[in-house]
Amino acid sequence: MLLAFAIICLVAALVLLGFLSYIDLKIYLLPNELVLGFAAAGLVFHLCTLFHFVMLHDMALGAFIGGGILFVIRGAANLYYKDDTLGLGDVKLMAAGGLWLGSEHILIALTIGALAGFLHGLAVALYTMRNAKVPMDLGRFAVPAGPGFAIGLVVTAIYLLRTFPEFVQSGVLT
Repeated sequence: MLLAFAIICLVAALVLLGFLSYIDLKIYLLPNELVLGFAAAGLVFHLCTLFHFVMLHDMALGAFIGGGILFVIRGAANLYYKDDTLGLGDVKLMAAGGLWLGSEHILIALTIGALAGFLHGLAVALYTMRNAKVPMDLGRFAVPAGPGFAIGLVVTAIYLLRTFPEFVQSGVLT
């Protein structure tokens, strides 16, 4: 029974990250309800796996680090640009990701997510400049951060949970 719940949580997390990315791309918003669902799925997953992959205290620290780093970056960027630069939804998403990944792996996810977001932004900027045939103001160019962070979370989770099949075969969850 625990195994079924754990697998449901993994599938739910992927679906939620897909929906969150789609919504962020369309309306630049990460709905709190979906982010909370993603966080809850992480908590249930780790309860079902008896905290084999990430311990409870490390989940809390991961949430603090994931959300905290982005909150500080958001504050500094808002001061510098005198505008809202990074949404609180992104902060909450990475806090929820910290519940899934723990303190060490959320740092990896943040790095991969930032790189994915940068590459996404660069591709959109180049495409826009090519089609518009005019230079654009890259200082005011906006690309949603959620999809990049979602990629970072998924890639890092694949690495963190790479031993899940062996864990299941060990019979701990039966």
